[in-house]
Amino acid sequence: MKAMVCTAYGSPEVLKLREVEKPLPKDHEIRIKIYATTVNSGDCRVRGFRSPLLYKIPMRLVLGLRRPRQPILGVELAGEVEAIGKSVTRFKIGDQVLAFRGMRFGTYAQYICMPEDGMLLLKPPHVTYDEAAAISFGGTTALHFLRKGNIKQGHKVLVYGASGAVGTMAVQLAKRYGAEVTGVCSTANVELVKKLGADRVMDYTREDFTKSAERYDIILDAVGKMPKSRCKHSLAPHGNYVTVDGQGVAKVLMEDLRLLTELLADGQIKPVIDRRYGLEEIAEAHRYVDEGHKKGSVVITVGHDE
Repeated sequence: MKAMVCTAYGSPEVLKLREVEKPLPKDHEIRIKIYATTVNSGDCRVRGFRSPLLYKIPMRLVLGLRRPRQPILGVELAGEVEAIGKSVTRFKIGDQVLAFRGMRFGTYAQYICMPEDGMLLLKPPHVTYDEAAAISFGGTTALHFLRKGNIKQGHKVLVYGASGAVGTMAVQLAKRYGAEVTGVCSTANVELVKKLGADRVMDYTREDFTKSAERYDIILDAVGKMPKSRCKHSLAPHGNYVTVDGQGVAKVLMEDLRLLTELLADGQIKPVIDRRYGLEEIAEAHRYVDEGHKKGSVVITVGHDE
């Protein structure tokens, strides 16, 4: 099978399309033919080994010293069950599924094997593969940090970087919690963030929220570019600042993936898809994500026409 292999830490050029052995499912595993995956900021950080100084040595030990120990990156997918192990009972051949791999990676490929009790669910039938592949990373990260901020109904929540994969999900999920949401983004994305349900949208090129008299119960930096030192005067008493940069990896729970899938099925959340690339174009997709201007998710389509 074809897979995009990360041959070293570095620029997108370290990603090489290779022929690798097609995996065989073990007794309790299923093999999925991948139809869609994504390139997100986390993938790019791993590829380039961009890590806060405090985490550099631990992350080398976890990921691999000179190159990723798991050379096929990618954390979320949607596809179809193509083979099952002899002891599998939850899934059957032909089932359409979505899955989240997290730090196990492996989705930049045509096929992957996963345990049937892994982070794996049936895809809602009316949801496209692209949409199903694009909810896990942004959605679970947004849920983790909103909860870390102790979100409550009626809270005033500011999402800095409201147009990225995490930010677009954070806006929608914070509204579902009953919060009053302010989204901060660039001029080009103001209308998008309004459509996602934000009560107020601030264009950071024209307005600086840190100079406003408004105070927020939660400030979520969804892109890791707004330090706490700049936000402290914008926090309400007992308010919380949370950021995707330097506060650890989001803890992903099966119930969160199930919740996101149910919300997606009901139309209560919708992933934003910026661009689509083919499997062989993943290096180009990484270059685009590295620029830091993507809207929502960048989807990789793998051998399937919807």
